[in-house]
Amino acid sequence: MNSIPAQDIKRRGISVVDEALRDGPVHVIKNNRPSYVVLTEAAYAELLESSHDAARARLRESLTDLETGRTSRYENADALMKALDADES
Repeated sequence: MNSIPAQDIKRRGISVVDEALRDGPVHVIKNNRPSYVVLTEAAYAELLESSHDAARARLRESLTDLETGRTSRYENADALMKALDADES
């Protein structure tokens, strides 16, 4: 991913971002740290679609787990947290 300093945007305007976007997403560096990522509208739409596809896939898996009985019930949130902690061990 290419990057541009925020100062370049201040000096040269949005044209510097347009130029950098030709090579893909752009990190905007502010105070010597990557602070923002700029994407084209098409890249952003693709990212959102991928995110939605992944969420739909997780929901389908969850429904399959529910339908096949691969679920557990817990008395309360504390019991669930204890079970999750035990799984990490």
